[in-house]
Order: sequence, then C-alpha cells, then structure tokens
Amino acid sequence: MQAQASGLNLDNAVNYHYGEFPPNSINYASLVAQLVSATDALARYDQMLKNMHNSEILLAPLRNQEAVISSRMEGTVSTMDEILKYEADFEAEGVGAPNARSEVVETFLYQRALKGAQQAIESGQPLSQQLIRMAHQTLLSWGRGATKSPGQFKTEQNYLADRQKKNILFVPISPERLQDGMDLLFDYIENSKDVPLIKAALSHVEFEALHPFKDGNGRIGRMIITLLLWRSEVISAPHFYISGFLEEHKDEYIDRLRDVSKSGEWTGWCAFFLEAVEKQAYRNLEISENIRTLYETMKQEFSEVLASKWSVNALDFVFTNPVFRNSRFTRTSGIPSATAARFTRVLVEKNLLSVIEEPAGRRPALYAFEPLLKLVRV
Repeated sequence: MQAQASGLNLDNAVNYHYGEFPPNSINYASLVAQLVSATDALARYDQMLKNMHNSEILLAPLRNQEAVISSRMEGTVSTMDEILKYEADFEAEGVGAPNARSEVVETFLYQRALKGAQQAIESGQPLSQQLIRMAHQTLLSWGRGATKSPGQFKTEQNYLADRQKKNILFVPISPERLQDGMDLLFDYIENSKDVPLIKAALSHVEFEALHPFKDGNGRIGRMIITLLLWRSEVISAPHFYISGFLEEHKDEYIDRLRDVSKSGEWTGWCAFFLEAVEKQAYRNLEISENIRTLYETMKQEFSEVLASKWSVNALDFVFTNPVFRNSRFTRTSGIPSATAARFTRVLVEKNLLSVIEEPAGRRPALYAFEPLLKLVRV
C-alpha cells in the first residue's frame, strides 16, 4: 500500500537499506533443509505440468487465481467469475463489458500483463528492466492506473503505509538513487552465483524495497518470482504462482520485508520465502491434481454425450475457457461451427454447461463450465 507522507506518521517507519544489497553473507547452513524441501515441492508441481497433454488446461485456472489473489493483496477486490466473464467478452468482442467494475478491469489487466511477460520470456527476451516496464505499462493501462505513470519509474518519493492507523511502514529508495538500485538488482539477477531459490528470494525483497513504480509494485514483484524461477530452470515453464500463501500470511510477509531493511534479516526473509514456495507448490499441486482428475472424468462424459471425434477439442476448450461466449467457441475451438453449436445445446441439456446469459440481439449466449469453477474459485 502506497501513500504520500502528508498527514501520515513517520515515527516507526523503516528506511531502505542503502549500500547493503546484495548482502555479504546468507546463513546457508540454516536453510539447507528448507531449500531441499522447497526444491522437491517445485519439482513435483512441475512434473504434473509436464505430464498434461495440454498444460494450459491447468495453467489458465491457476493464472486466473493468481490475478485475483495478487490484486486482492493490493486492495483490488474482484471474483473469479467476474474476471472470467470480462475475459469472455473481451475475447469474443475485442472489448470487455462497458459497465464492468474498475476492480475487475484492473485484475484482468494483471492477468494480461502476467501472460504477456510469460510469453515474452518464452520467446527469448531476457528478464530485464525493459520487460518489467512493459508489464507495468500493461498493468496500469486503463482506469485508475492510467494516471500513475504506466511503464515509468517513480520521480517522487513513495511510501508503504497503513492508512487505517495513518502510519508509514516503509520508506523505499529515493527517486534520485533508484536507477542505480535497479541496475544493481538486474546485475545481481544476471550474474549472481546464488542458488536459484535464494536468488529469487533476494531479488523479490530487493524489488519491493526499491518500489520503483508509483503503483503496482507488489503485483510486478510477485510476477518477477515466477519469471526468475523459470529462467533459472527450477521450473520448466514460467507458471508458478505464490500469492495465495503470501496473502494468507500478509502481516508476516510485510514484517519480514521490513526486517530486511530494519535489522539485516536477509536469512530470516529467505527462510520465510522458502516456506512460502514449498507450501504454495503443494497447494498448486493439489489443485492441479483435482483439475486433472476432473478432466479425466469429463473426458469420458463428453465422449459419451457428444459421440464425436471432436469431443476432446470441446473438453479442452471449456477447461481453458470455463466462461465463454458461444461465438468464440464456434470460431476458435477448431470444431466445425455447426458441430460446435450442437455441442453447446447438448452440454446444456446434460447439465455440463450452465447458461449465464441467454442470447440477446446480436450478442451470443454466455456459458459457464461450473464443475471446473467450483475447484478454482478463491
């Protein structure tokens, strides 16, 4: 949470740790067991993704979860159903619903920024300041964020504050020294020999301490974790999301971040981060296993009720687009349009799809694949 200093109490504020990044030493001996456990948990999760014939079946729901939770940590509250409905309209018509709440649009933009950054990394772009600024520009490209310098580093001092108590919790690096700080951070990312999970831990805490943007730093900082773990080959694709654990432990998360600057608790922060990675990896694995089990069950049901060679195409489509306009299904599922139109009628009749909105005028019907939504709502 960010604020200007006006009217807020600075008495208990922690200031940025000038000259202390990267830390001279981390107590690796105290972290070995956690490093092994976190690495093992990530490997199990990653293997699950590799075993899916279409990993997007797992990744689309998890990415939407991350968008909702990471945005919620910054006070932007929306639901999974709202995001998926907005996305369905956007994908079908090129624009989202004009009456959508601003919080919904902001969360949708986070999802787009995350997906865009992942695709950029996968296409060979380096994890760089330019890529981070590009993601930030997407994140704040509309609504309230558009007035907060999308894609531009801060030019005024910002703060992390508890607005209810009117206390400033943390004073990030000054704008005058920000570029040096960012250069040092990305030099560390590129050249440090630290093990990947420690590098991700230290890079995240340093990015949050620099707080380089006027707004959106938390969401971009958590995005960096995912990209770093992929680039370091800890995971085989840039799709690991950690915000669920951090939201549940938000007070400790903030305290650990502050303690790095307050008392040099770099090792303590790493221990917290490794716990977060391990617990979230197993949670993601459990969700993924539930999705995979549902997929195998639905594969049989779709085959029986549709009685078509296109049944798996239909199944894959609804798993990656659990809320959709019928026009998009008929246009992009790879199924002949007349067959796709018949599929939706049959799936509704068999209660495998729910009708959210009936067709009206030129606007096609809106459907939801409720069995999957029940697993991934947050």
